[in-house]
Amino acid sequence: MYKVYEIKQRVFADNDREADRVREELKTGGTFLLNLMSSPGAGKTTMLTRTIEMLKDEMRIGVMEADIDSAVDADAISRTGVKVIQLHTGGMCHLDADMTHQGLEQLGTGGIDLAVLENVGNLVCPAEFDTGAVKNAMILSVPEGDDKPLKYPLMFQVCQCLLINKIDVLPYFDFDLEACRSRALKLNPDMKIIPISARTGEGIDEWVSWLREQVREWKEK
Repeated sequence: MYKVYEIKQRVFADNDREADRVREELKTGGTFLLNLMSSPGAGKTTMLTRTIEMLKDEMRIGVMEADIDSAVDADAISRTGVKVIQLHTGGMCHLDADMTHQGLEQLGTGGIDLAVLENVGNLVCPAEFDTGAVKNAMILSVPEGDDKPLKYPLMFQVCQCLLINKIDVLPYFDFDLEACRSRALKLNPDMKIIPISARTGEGIDEWVSWLREQVREWKEK
């Protein structure tokens, strides 16, 4: 006879406790943290740049760019004029709550209304770890296919908002927008789904309005 111990449960439990502490600190400081996730190349940085341009005159924004290596995305975001730092994960494919906390300390949340964590490009690992963010959002791009909710269900379950990006190229890809929407809502009926084009700007107003409302509600709680 022997017993089997699910060690992963304990690791996640410790992370969840740390994530709750991160949210408590953010609440005390009046900072809203958004965890933004997607596959590589889905358009996170382009969409984030547009978002910053629309909100930076009404909110103080800080960005944490997480990558295994390089500072390409941080360089791009820095051109918007907001505060940005680059986080290198040392080969890890995600950020957990403790890593996010370290990043927030380096970013310095004093005076920041909206902090954005642009997570490592990956639809698997980032979904498994609560970073301490107030809300999770993800981007799925049209070229990736409408079957991704079937293949990576957890990512769709943990996100409060799904941005379907690159709708300007819908005519050139076999992507069923309604099928994707239906699959995502079966996994997460409360998910906000917004089709956008980060390149043309279509749908960005709706996304920014949603995000603005989330920040307002967080601050008023």
